[in-house]
Amino acid sequence: MEPNLEIRRLFEVMPASGRMTIKIVSKPEQAQIIETVFPLPWNQEQLIYINFDLWGRLTKPQRDLLILQKVAWLTGVKWFKPDIYQGVVLAGLLGGLVESAQSDVVGVAIAGGLSTLALLRIWRSNKSQDAELNADTVALKVAQRRGYSEAEAAGHLLSATEAVAKIEGRSSLDFIALIRCQNLRAIAGLSSVGVPEGFK
Repeated sequence: MEPNLEIRRLFEVMPASGRMTIKIVSKPEQAQIIETVFPLPWNQEQLIYINFDLWGRLTKPQRDLLILQKVAWLTGVKWFKPDIYQGVVLAGLLGGLVESAQSDVVGVAIAGGLSTLALLRIWRSNKSQDAELNADTVALKVAQRRGYSEAEAAGHLLSATEAVAKIEGRSSLDFIALIRCQNLRAIAGLSSVGVPEGFK
């Protein structure tokens, strides 16, 4: 597979929102087929690394759905949205500045700890099963605009997720991947059992 040609094709598959911020990089030495770097707020570029030797073992529809899912996850990461944790980070940072101006070491430590805990919570929420399930949903919607039916797209994403694990030599899927696969099976019409509300 010629990486540059495939990268151009993948950019055509991506939604416009992804094309502006995401860069696909060929990384033949990595063991994973596709890997993303968690987007930090100060990074302008969001990176997706692909081992094109392994990538070529997947079918075109599987590759389309995998890239759409990764793009949906990356563009879904929100560091700056109005909620309690962003408020706590801001309050902690402002408190830290005030306390440092007053040379209050204990106040600075407390404010810094508060900000760190809130940042950790934001990071975890963006790495959760909810974030992955939402990324799957967005990927399926974009795939429908690319000519796939919802059930067809869900089937391709399901088979891609399972194929990636086999190609990478993993004997089983992790918990979040199992939840995603069950949800995709239900959407594809392969199972009557979906993901319970508590897991979404």
